[in-house]
Parts: sequence; C-alpha cells; structure tokens
Amino acid sequence: MKIWWLTIAALLAGCAEKTGDYFPGYAEAEYVRLATPIAGTLSKLYVSRGDKVTQNAPAFVLEQESERAARAEAASRVQRAQAQLANLQKGRRPDEIAALQAQLSQADASLQLSASNFARRKQLVAEKFIAPANLDEARAAVERDQGRVKELRAQLRVAKLGARSDEIDAAQQELKAAEAQLAQADWRLEQKSQRIPVAGDVNDVLYREGEFVQAGSPVVSLLPPQNIKVRFFIPETRLGAIRLGQDVILQCDGCKSSVAAKISYISAAPEYTAPLIYSKENRATLVFMIEARPAPGQAQALHPGQPVEVHFSGAKAQ
Repeated sequence: MKIWWLTIAALLAGCAEKTGDYFPGYAEAEYVRLATPIAGTLSKLYVSRGDKVTQNAPAFVLEQESERAARAEAASRVQRAQAQLANLQKGRRPDEIAALQAQLSQADASLQLSASNFARRKQLVAEKFIAPANLDEARAAVERDQGRVKELRAQLRVAKLGARSDEIDAAQQELKAAEAQLAQADWRLEQKSQRIPVAGDVNDVLYREGEFVQAGSPVVSLLPPQNIKVRFFIPETRLGAIRLGQDVILQCDGCKSSVAAKISYISAAPEYTAPLIYSKENRATLVFMIEARPAPGQAQALHPGQPVEVHFSGAKAQ
C-alpha cells in the first residue's frame, strides 16, 4: 500500500514539474485504406507489409473476367449505334439511286413521245382529219407522263438525302447511351485494378491472393509520412495562449534531433483528466485536446503510438 501511494505521488510530482515546460503526448496516424467499390476475388497483390511504395505504383488486382466481357459488349453496342447513325445520314445506296435515274430517263422519253403525239393530233384535229375526242386522249397521256416524271424526280431527291431528322436524332441518342454504357464498363474494369494513391509505407495487408474481397472492404492500409500527427492535452488555464499555426517542438526517446511542428487543431470541447486518485480537485481539472503536425520531411522520425514531449517556449529544433 505504501509503494502504491509513493508511485502516485511520483507521477503527480512529475506531471506538476513538467507541465510548465512541456506537455506529454503521443504520435497518431491517419491511415489511407485502399479499397475497391466492386467485389471480387483478389488475383494479384503487389505489396507487402512494411514496404515503402511510391505514388501510382500497382497495389492489387481483383479478377476481371465479368467486367472485361461487359466492356466488350458495350464496345460492340457503340459500333452498332455508330453504323446505324451513319446509314441514316448518307441516304440510299448508289445502285438504288442509279435505278431511280434509269426510271426517270424512261419517264422523260415517254413524256417526249406523248408530247409529240399530242402535237400531231392537235394538227390533225385542226385540219379536221380526226375527231376532237382523240385530242383529249393525247392530252391525258401528256399529263400522265408529266406526273410520272415529277414523281421520279422527287424520289431521286429523297434518295440522295439521309433519313428524317427525327430518326437521325433518335440514332444520335442511341449512340450517346451506348457510349455512356461503355464509359461505365471502362470505369468498373479500372476499379478492379488499384494503384497507390500517395507515397508512404504499407502499414498492413488485410487480404491474401485467392480470398474474396467484399465491395468497399480495404485491402491495403497505407501510412503517408504527412499523415502523422501528435495529440496532447493542455489544461483549461493554458488554452488562451494556444493558437492555430503556433510553432511547437517535439522531442521523443531515441530521436536524433527535435522535430518542428505546428498546431493544426484545437478541440472546442473540454474533457476531464483520467483520475489517478479519486479526489475532487483532480476530477474537476479540465483539459482540451490539441493536435500538431510535424514539418514536412520530419514526420518520418515519429511512429504511431510513440510518446512525445511537446515544448512551447524556449526551444529550437536541434
């Protein structure tokens, strides 16, 4: 019992002595968990725990057979929609147009013949060699052949045009839908192959090759150096002297030199200190959580969970 009280007294004395100079804290990490939104079997894993990886390096690949087949189907639909649109835009085939032109030539010849017959009969009627009724028949033949020529000329103009604008618009929309489906298939295929988003250390590998990975389940956990921070607590009485961006110095056991850092977060909510002894004074002590981020290039000196000392004044990085 006496030893326990001596231990508590030593802890309290140490905190009281060091609080004025520094605040004890610990390093904490914000991990980047690399996952895929599509489920599948892990077919290839390129990294291992503890590896140092660079940005855009391959991380892992899930089986892709289904996505490759869907992508091929979508590509075929795009090609079909493109062909249909081109067919509607270019009108009839050359042989069909040639056939219409031949029919138009025949109609022109028939019109010339009927016009000649009408002229002869008109002369014969004027000379009273034939009855006027014969002239009416010749006039009707001319009008018939004129109508046929106009009809074939109109058909030839239409044949040289594409489809109606509504049909072309519909074909264009079909093509857009097919292209969107192809883009979606490409995206799903790309999601099955993941690359390292940011350089850092591989903290953990959560699956092995051959295992089934659920959609959204992390496969690789990364720790970029810039994602290491230090968390510590200050009493309410010292809160007014703390500001965002304030420089602090971090020291740790085994560190070759001090680490410069800046205050990046100040909690808006107070907390109670953990009671070392159940006294009213200790339970009433309020503290605020503070976070500081090490300077770029120095964060690798710290490790998650490592105890650190946070100095505010009279300290320069050694």
